[in-house]
This record gives sequence, structure tokens and C-alpha cells, in this order.
Amino acid sequence: MSYYGRRIVVYAITLWAAISLNFLLPRLLPGNPADIMIAQMSRSGDVSEAQIMNIRRLFGNPEASLWEQYIQYWQQIAKGDLGISSQFFPEKVTSLIGGALPWSIGLIGTATLIAFALGIGLGALAGWKRGTWVDQLVPSTTLLQSLPYFWVALVLIYVFAVQLQWFPIVGGYNFFVFNAPEWSWAFVGSVLYHAVLPAATIVISAVGGWLLGMRNMMVSTMGEDYVTTAEAKGLSPRRVMITYGARNAVLPSIAGVGIALGFVVGGSVIMEQVFSYPGLGKLMITAVRGNDYALMQGVFLVITLTVLVTMFITDIVYGLIDPRARQNA
Repeated sequence: MSYYGRRIVVYAITLWAAISLNFLLPRLLPGNPADIMIAQMSRSGDVSEAQIMNIRRLFGNPEASLWEQYIQYWQQIAKGDLGISSQFFPEKVTSLIGGALPWSIGLIGTATLIAFALGIGLGALAGWKRGTWVDQLVPSTTLLQSLPYFWVALVLIYVFAVQLQWFPIVGGYNFFVFNAPEWSWAFVGSVLYHAVLPAATIVISAVGGWLLGMRNMMVSTMGEDYVTTAEAKGLSPRRVMITYGARNAVLPSIAGVGIALGFVVGGSVIMEQVFSYPGLGKLMITAVRGNDYALMQGVFLVITLTVLVTMFITDIVYGLIDPRARQNA
């Protein structure tokens, strides 16, 4: 079987296992969405038997066996139906995820790519010019990476939002000016303004890892025979660094950024919680706190699918740019 055929089979099996676990795990937890909804309605008055039965059927057939529920779950996924949220009833899970997803992708995806670009560029220079000022960035950025996410976020909020008052403390946009998201340049400006501190938190915490990894790979690559041969041919230092050094040293980082981008959909839970940013990570925390099993299940499913798809694309791209991966797989 070819490299690509094996990748497809492996990811197909992984996808089936992930979806099956996503179906089973919420059902192993105590309680269910129907009981939570009935308890919430009972606080405001009596709930009739007919209402109880309708609520239970709304969140799944109570008379169906586990196997029948499993088949029905696959049918719902095929239709794009992830159920109804008990905490935001009668909102559908797909609409809630659809509202939070662009915020996480836009902020965390962009910040991850910025951190990757900075780390790879500075890491290549640090590995090429060892002992210079660029190489001295490694200890400082590594120290920043070791700091907890929430601590960096709180320091940025205290300095730039509370003391200097340059940026807002929380939110994804100005709630006092805009009642809801809209397509206007004023709203886009507000979103970018509110995204500065959350994005800075991600970049500061992530750039050190990319820089250190690229720097070490660059040092290792510069000792290879093909680099020595290129230098002996009289090629320019810039061409040797970019074409023969950085091009080969960046390969492991490409696989890493693919995985990192896959987890972008899940959002940075701590960062979104600190800044009250309306992303998927904050939505997941809200679902867990409210025991909203349908919403939890939907969020976990979207995160799992995104990670698998991103890793699959990364494997395909890695196989195209590095023939050794196809030969050794």
C-alpha cells in the first residue's frame, strides 16, 4: 500500500474511534441533558408528565438501546445535527459553535502563525549566526515560554489595560457601541483593538518554542555534508542559509505547526477565560460548568475533526516536500 493509502486508512480508523468515544463518554457521566432541563423548568413551576416525555424525546429517544442511539448518532452527524443545547435552549449546538468558531480561528490562528513565523525566522538566524545578539534571544524567549499562560495574560492586563489604559480588559469587541457583530469597518477596528492583548499573550508564550527548535535544527543541519559542499562550490552565504540550511531545518517545525493549527479550533481555554473572549474555548468552559452534554459533545467533536483533518493535510504536505517520509513510512 502506498504512503498516502496508509495515511487514509490510519486516519479513517482514528476518526471512527474518536467519534465513538465522543458518543460513549458523555453517556458514562452521571445525569443527562433531559434531567437538567426538567430540573430547570421545575424551579419555575410544575412540569407535567407530557412535558417530561417531550423533553426526553427532544434530547434522544429514552426507549432506544445503546446500539440504536449509536446508529442514530452517526445519522445525526451525517446530517450536521449535533443536538440542542440544554443551557441555551432552544439554540442548536451547531449555531452556538458556528458563532464561537470564527473568533477562535481568527485570533488564535493568526497569533499562532505570527509566533511560528517569528520563531522560524529568528531561529534560522540564531542557528546561522551562532554567538551573535540573535543567538542571545534563545534564553529570554525560552523563559517567557515557561511562564503560565494566565500569568502572562494577567500581567499584560495589569500593565497595558489597568495602568496605562491603552487596551480594553475583556471582550471581543466594544459591547457598549455594538449590540451584536456586524460587517463594518468600525466593528472590525474594534475587534482588532480588543484582540491585541490576547494575541500578544499567545505570541509571547509560543514564540520561544519555535525559535529554540528551529535554532537547534539549523545548527544540526549546518553540519551536514551537502551544506559543506554548497559552501565549497562558492555559493553565496544567503543562498546556503536559506536553500540548504533553513529549507531542511524547517521540516520538523512544519509538522509541529500543523498540529498547533489543528488545536486552534479548540481555542486557548485559559486565555479566552481570562479575557472573556467569545471563542470556542470559553464556550467549552460554559458547557462543562452547566453540564450541557450536547454542547460539550459537539465542541469536542469539532475539535477532534479539525485536529485529524489538519494532521492529515500536514502528513500529505510533509510527504510531498520530503521524499524520505514516503520511503520510510
